[in-house]
Amino acid sequence: MNVFDKLVNWSRIKSPWILHFNSGACNACDIEVLDALTPRFDLERFGILLKATPRHADVMVACGAVTRQVACRMERIFNQMAEPKFVVAVGTCACTGGVFNGCYNVLGGVDKIIPVSAYIPGCPVRPEAIIDGVVKLLSSLKQ
Repeated sequence: MNVFDKLVNWSRIKSPWILHFNSGACNACDIEVLDALTPRFDLERFGILLKATPRHADVMVACGAVTRQVACRMERIFNQMAEPKFVVAVGTCACTGGVFNGCYNVLGGVDKIIPVSAYIPGCPVRPEAIIDGVVKLLSSLKQ
């Protein structure tokens, strides 16, 4: 690994940019993700910034069970992200499909469509759990 690769890896660990993606959630997990970004919990103290475009994001934070309607969109947005890219499934619905699993239009969790790097279960997930999951994902990149 050369010096440039080490510098890029260091900058991705110290300042990851996240993309928030709702794939059909009931909005409980969405509110908790946005709450983690507020000054009360201050996710930015870890250098994490919310970005609106997948081309600038390093981590996709996905909420909700994946429906047939949104599956191709989720895959397209994931493919637009630059390498290396990571996905965090937030909430029971994003992890397994939750209470919607088995419905006619629900494919299941996020891992049915794209590879997931970290799972944060809960219904709804607490902001502290979201922060802990993202920080653990970033600390696993150091090894």
